Amino acid sequence: MKTKIYIDGSEGTTGLRINERFKGRDDIEILTIPSELRKDLEERKKYINASDITFLCLPDAAAIEAVSLVENENVRIIDASTAHRTEPGWAYGFPELSKDMRKAIETGKRVAVPGCHASGFNSLVYPLVKEGIMSEDYPVVSFSLTGYSGGGKKMIADYENPEREVKFDAPREYALTQKHKHLKEMKKIPGLSKEPLFTPIVSDYYSGMIVSLPLYTSMLNGEMTLEKVWAFYDNYYKDSKFVKVMPFGVEAAENVNGFLDSNGCSGWDGMEIYVTGNDERVLVSSRFDNLGKGASGAAIQCMNIMLGCDEAKGLNL
Repeated sequence: MKTKIYIDGSEGTTGLRINERFKGRDDIEILTIPSELRKDLEERKKYINASDITFLCLPDAAAIEAVSLVENENVRIIDASTAHRTEPGWAYGFPELSKDMRKAIETGKRVAVPGCHASGFNSLVYPLVKEGIMSEDYPVVSFSLTGYSGGGKKMIADYENPEREVKFDAPREYALTQKHKHLKEMKKIPGLSKEPLFTPIVSDYYSGMIVSLPLYTSMLNGEMTLEKVWAFYDNYYKDSKFVKVMPFGVEAAENVNGFLDSNGCSGWDGMEIYVTGNDERVLVSSRFDNLGKGASGAAIQCMNIMLGCDEAKGLNL
C-alpha cells in the first residue's frame, strides 16, 4: 500500500523541492489540493487528515494552525518551519546527532526539521558538548555563508531581478540584532547555557552553505590538538551515510588548495565536515546545501526513517 503524502505549503521553495524528490517513487501517493483551495482552512484540514504523513512548509503561525487541524491520530507531521523545533513532544530531525534522536524520528508522530544554519551549527557543537569536550558555558561564536535561495521566494526574486540594486552584488551580513530565529535551537539542542554569537551572511549564488565554528583548544576539556579534534569528529560520524568528515589535511589537496567554496555541495543531500587550523586555533566547518540537508533533503530523510525504508531513498548522495 502506498503512503499518502500531503504537502501543506507545496508552492514554496521547500515544498517544491520535496515534491521534486518524489519523482520516480512508486511507494508514495501525493494528495494534491486544488491550487485555488490551498489556503482554505476546511480543505487543508480534509487533506491533512486523509494523509499518512503531512509535510508543513509554512510560516510558523500557519504551521501551528495546521497541527491544530489534526483529528486523525494516525497522521504523522514533518514540520519544516521554526515553530516546533524546541517544543516538547517533537523529535528533532537530525538523526546523526544521537541514537535517541534517530529513535524519536523513527517512532514519533511529530518531527521538526532543523533550520539550515542550525543544521551546520549543531552538527559541530552537539558532539563536543555531548562528549564533554566543550563546556556548556563555552563562549561559542559561529558564522554562516549561504546562498540566497534560503531566503524564500521574495529574496530569490530580489537576487534574480535583472534590474536589481548594486547591494545584491556583494555578500551581506544580516540578523544584526543577534536575534536570528535559529538561535533558540542552536542553544537548546546542543545544551549550551547561552545563545552563541552568530553571524549569518547571504551572498550572490543560488544554493549551498558553510557554517563555521572557531575553537581555542586551550578552552576545550582535555589535551586537544588539531588532529585530536579531527579524529573525534571522524569517529563520531564514522557510520553516517549523510555526514562525511573530510580527510585530515584536506585543505592542502589540489581541489581545495586552501579555499572552501560555499556552493561546493549545491544539489547534494549530504554534509561535509572540515577540521582545519593549528593546534592552538581550530576551525571546524560544515558544508552542505541549504535546500538539501538544510531543508527538503533532511525532511525526506526523516520521512524515510519514519517509513522504515532506506534513509537515502530518493535523495542525491
